Amino acid sequence: MTAPEQALSAAALKILRALVRVLLRYGMPFEGFTELAKRVYIEVASKDFAINGRKQSISRISTLTGIYRREVSRILELPAINDADITARHNRAARVIGGWLHDPEYSDADGHARTLTLAGDTPNFTHLVRKYSGDIPTRAILDELTRVGAVNQDKDGNIQLQSRAYVPKHGEADMIGILGTDVTDFISTIDHNLQHDEKDSRLQLKVVYDNLPQEAIDEFRTLASRRGRELLEEFNTWLAEHDRDTNPDSQGTGSVRAGLGIYYIEEDTEKESQS
Repeated sequence: MTAPEQALSAAALKILRALVRVLLRYGMPFEGFTELAKRVYIEVASKDFAINGRKQSISRISTLTGIYRREVSRILELPAINDADITARHNRAARVIGGWLHDPEYSDADGHARTLTLAGDTPNFTHLVRKYSGDIPTRAILDELTRVGAVNQDKDGNIQLQSRAYVPKHGEADMIGILGTDVTDFISTIDHNLQHDEKDSRLQLKVVYDNLPQEAIDEFRTLASRRGRELLEEFNTWLAEHDRDTNPDSQGTGSVRAGLGIYYIEEDTEKESQS
């Protein structure tokens, strides 16, 4: 086995350990995972490794993946598995919060969201939802934002923004959907950097120390949360000014998805060394 092959195997094992921990926690057996793995091998071979100008054949997919042609044919005929509903709900809720924070009609000069009534005099919550979430019912967006703790409606019907981001609660289907999106984004960035030189690389940075006293951890958690949130809010403001969903006047060509993710790292090195 060559050095790159060894490094790839070691990297894959690390990724799979973290993933399998989640799969087992939610009851997915090995057979279910292997079926998904076959789907992905076939899908990627079909879409990403086709020869330009030629339709990808079952025989070539079989050659690339090592999966029998009959099995390739079976997998290709299966209905797709997707989280389109979760993604759409997340995007609509996030757009409403973004508009609430960055549209001068719904926020003050300091970027603080105004308290809104459900209807009546504008600006109101119903108008906000129509402007940033299309034809989705106002009550559906309000219920969703209330469910995740992003808004609060008092006894007088006033609606206040409680969170500057749409973050589903831990353990729910939406949070699992974020697992797929965020890990995919991170691996895609690494894959890009493996294929491009430094001048065309994407930002990929982290800072980790592995011999910290337990007493320092709570302080660092607080620091990381505060400073990370401040940085992301700054970038959120900039991106919202250029995104056509939150700023229809934004000019330019094409349609590109771009952003920056920050995540916290913590691991008990003594426990890991004993395992």
